[in-house]
Amino acid sequence: MANQQQQHLDKEFGRNWVSSSRFLFYIQLVALAAFVFGCSVNLYKSTYQGKPKVEVQESSQYTPKYK
Repeated sequence: MANQQQQHLDKEFGRNWVSSSRFLFYIQLVALAAFVFGCSVNLYKSTYQGKPKVEVQESSQYTPKYK
């Protein structure tokens, strides 16, 4: 009975810091990979669409045209 209780305490998250720290490390790696993947997908979706056609007043051009 005591051996079984000791095994249960070894597997408990708050008591065994060796296995729990390894588990938290892998969770951090997965979270970081998911974050990088999500940012990459978002950047890929919002790629540069090209120059838009912008109306510029004739009086504010480099060589202005006055009426």
